[in-house]
Amino acid sequence: MTTSTIKNDIKYLRLLADKFPTAAEVATEIMNLQAILSLPKGTEHFLADVHGEYEAFIHVLKNASGSIRKKVNELFEGQIREQERSELCTLIYYPRECIDLVKKSERCIDDWYMVTLNQMVKVCRKVSEKYTRSKVRKALPPKYSYIIQELLHEEGLNVNKSAYIQSIFSSIIETGQAEDFIIALSETIQRLVIDHLHIVGDIYDRGPGAHVIMERLLTYHHVDIQWGNHDMLWMGAACGNKACMANVVRISLRYANLDTLENGYGINLLPLARFASEVYANDPCMPFKPKIGKDGSEMYDEKSAYLIAQMHKAISIIQFKLEHEIIKRNPNYEMSERDLLHRCDLEKGTITLYDGSVHELLDKSFPTVDPKNPYTLTAEEKNVVERLMQSFLRSEKLQTHISFMYRMGSMYLCCNHNLLLHASVPLNEDRTLKKVRVGNKKYAGKALYDRVDEYVRIARMKPGEHAEHEEALDFMWYLWCGPDSPLFDKSAMTTFERYFIEDKTTHQEDKGFYYIYRTEEQVCVDILKEFGLEGPDAHIINGHVPVKAIKGEQPVRAGGKLMLIDGGFSRAYQSSTGIAGYTLIFNSQGLHIVKHNPFNSTQNAILKNEDIESVSVVRESSSHRMLVRDTDNGKILSAQVDDLKDLLTAYKFGLIKEK
Repeated sequence: MTTSTIKNDIKYLRLLADKFPTAAEVATEIMNLQAILSLPKGTEHFLADVHGEYEAFIHVLKNASGSIRKKVNELFEGQIREQERSELCTLIYYPRECIDLVKKSERCIDDWYMVTLNQMVKVCRKVSEKYTRSKVRKALPPKYSYIIQELLHEEGLNVNKSAYIQSIFSSIIETGQAEDFIIALSETIQRLVIDHLHIVGDIYDRGPGAHVIMERLLTYHHVDIQWGNHDMLWMGAACGNKACMANVVRISLRYANLDTLENGYGINLLPLARFASEVYANDPCMPFKPKIGKDGSEMYDEKSAYLIAQMHKAISIIQFKLEHEIIKRNPNYEMSERDLLHRCDLEKGTITLYDGSVHELLDKSFPTVDPKNPYTLTAEEKNVVERLMQSFLRSEKLQTHISFMYRMGSMYLCCNHNLLLHASVPLNEDRTLKKVRVGNKKYAGKALYDRVDEYVRIARMKPGEHAEHEEALDFMWYLWCGPDSPLFDKSAMTTFERYFIEDKTTHQEDKGFYYIYRTEEQVCVDILKEFGLEGPDAHIINGHVPVKAIKGEQPVRAGGKLMLIDGGFSRAYQSSTGIAGYTLIFNSQGLHIVKHNPFNSTQNAILKNEDIESVSVVRESSSHRMLVRDTDNGKILSAQVDDLKDLLTAYKFGLIKEK
């Protein structure tokens, strides 16, 4: 840059000079940044559709989708037995619990500490080798930062150095800090092995611990979230959308998953339980029996399961009424065919669908539905809705988690040549980008995603704070189940039909054209280009639709341009997928997808050294080894280097005086 150009930027450079007041400091920072740019890129992990399976999710974070076991085997295979390697891995995953077990059985605990400290430092050194000392230092617990730095950068090959390291270990043991130090090393290893975590949608629903997952993510060192349709449902509920709230409660009851609502977020379900047990006292509620899996079979006796069925039916009817209100307020949604209560003949026990077909209702009891005004809430239903809604709005933990979801989340993310989005980019039959109405205008492709992201954030505002707030709040529900929603993109969500009609052809939900054409390479290339991504290393990364590996389906399609990473993390889907989820791992060498086998329990992992077996199923090498300079963050650092060079020139020519 010429001195005349630098003069135009002199105000900015003077601000930069406050941070680097001398030419020597500028030169040092340039050297530091250029060294960082030449390092291999950090390892990114991508997960999708974890659906509240908190034990498996947390274990996958702890074992880095099998990466830690791989590092341990590389270091110690042929040196220590397989059983000992497994015990070391378990110790890294669950240090506190493992140490407690060892202390009960180990006679010479100091010897165990000495051996373990040696092994742990070697593993920590292995996982930190691709990072700068500065980055490693920032990842270390402040309490032990200096000591760990000393241990990581002393190989111990020299006899004197080896004695120095052993003396450090001895001091740690003698001062009673061994347990705490091992825990610190374990947490450091877990932190360094995953540089960046991406959650490609659907943290909520199905499994028992979405709140536990969110609590873990709150403290995770580097994470982003691309919102899924189930996340959007909870976000809508937390913002005050009553139809979203009713759907959240209904799904929780359907899967007998009350832990997240009651224990996690303190949602008071007592008003609903009291109302349901009175109104549906003599109703068998057969279509509403909860889907209780093996893990929950002992939690609910027959009486409890029946109460859940009653509550399930009660909130479902309430939901259909609340959804009608949104559909009526927003005719542009073109969802009037989702209003089905008025098409029921309650005397005959039948329903006439919009295509003219007549079906017998599986459940003919509708005590709260007035045939003349079927969508009007009874006074008792209104009371239930208001009390539930207030419970959602006043739940401090829920609001904290949803605020985090907003802060760290977005509809999509372009990151290091990859386009991350949960479900769909709506397309027309001719493969062109489909225009979708949001507010009073239509948008397609990237513009649609940007506008939806803006609308979702408007919904989080206070009533009256923005002119579009009410419309945006309604739209949160549309994103959950609207035909053209990029988070759904199906002809209809046939909840009513699945409950009340036996004929499965009425349950059909026809997928949008994106799901049909996304296996075509050119379609993916065109979509990537729409989002500003081109080249051989650009990919779309999706979740949402489980890959049925058991039927031979593959997670990589469209000539390698599409990565589908919903492999059935949720137990509810594992019978159809045949596996227990995927992790996409992206390091400097390229991308590879590992599939996970089902996880039994944290208790078995600790007591029996059971790990999630993760097997690499796809590996794609990058066109070149990716360095930090090739990443999005590298572009930012490179721009900083250019600015610093301008500052150095300004110092050289006296345009800015050194301090």
